[in-house]
Amino acid sequence: MDDWLIYRGQGQPDPERIGRLPDPPRWRRFSGEPLPIEAPPIDHSSTRRLGTRAPLPIQDDEALQLINAALYLRRPLLVTGEPGSGKSTLAHAVAHELGLGRVLQWPIVSRSELRDGLYAYDAIGRLHDAQLSRERDPRHEGESEDGGGIGRYIRLGPLGTALLPGGRPRVLLIDELDKSDIDLPNDLLNVLEEGEFRIPELERIADRPGQRTVHVLDEDGRRVPVTEGRVTCHAFPFVVMTSNGERDFPAPLLRRCIHLKLEPPRNERLAALVQAHFGDGAAEDHHDLLESFTEGDHNGELRLTDQLLNAIFLTQFAAREDHVRREEIADLLMRPLDQRPQR
Repeated sequence: MDDWLIYRGQGQPDPERIGRLPDPPRWRRFSGEPLPIEAPPIDHSSTRRLGTRAPLPIQDDEALQLINAALYLRRPLLVTGEPGSGKSTLAHAVAHELGLGRVLQWPIVSRSELRDGLYAYDAIGRLHDAQLSRERDPRHEGESEDGGGIGRYIRLGPLGTALLPGGRPRVLLIDELDKSDIDLPNDLLNVLEEGEFRIPELERIADRPGQRTVHVLDEDGRRVPVTEGRVTCHAFPFVVMTSNGERDFPAPLLRRCIHLKLEPPRNERLAALVQAHFGDGAAEDHHDLLESFTEGDHNGELRLTDQLLNAIFLTQFAAREDHVRREEIADLLMRPLDQRPQR
């Protein structure tokens, strides 16, 4: 295997490898002053996807090289492919193997806006609390930073948290970007290119005594400092943007991304996935189901990996010797999605 690869897709944690990543090219260096913050450890969201041990989601050299290109160049990775091909799992696998902590997730819907990913400001809550303070003490004017001040009402979103200037990159999953409004991909351009964003509510008060640096909540629930209303990254995050191919993206966004097309897991990748969720030897124990699942490929049938995992889980409760019942259950759960149920 090439020595230059930082992420190797081997499924075994190796946190030291990220430290071997060379400095970014000059056009991808950012000026954020590093903060002493560390990412929380991976959580149940990763373990649910990866199983008891991380599967081998990537087997081919081309995919590995593109993933590492995104790491080296500090560019977002745009991952396309059919549902069930492991697009979102890829972000969790990289975080697991390189020890980059909990994956920050931003699931996109048609109403998503750039600000949703950057930060939220609870102006109504702030106004309500100010009114309560005046009712308790009519002499009360304004708010003190000792009580949290405006920082109590600002919370960074997943994208905003990923851009905090930590010493190590965070992993950010922007899931199903193709579901977004037509403007969101264009709105992302400047943030992904510059590695920074501004919070106008904090910029406006930055020249007031004691307000130059304000502590706000981040996506991990920690209080982090924001100076002069600007967040600038130090280590650009490893950004995975997924798409099911339901729409085309603007050329300027594509130019700023590394594009990876994932094929649905088959053969070794599929067997590794089954073993990650059901233990060693599971691929051999359920060889008949794996074979039945992949047979549909030759007929152009649409089946998703989740259907196979569901079938394996449920058939474990059928008597091993009851092959007829086991096959019936598997056939029901692995029915092609493009086949209408019979009435």
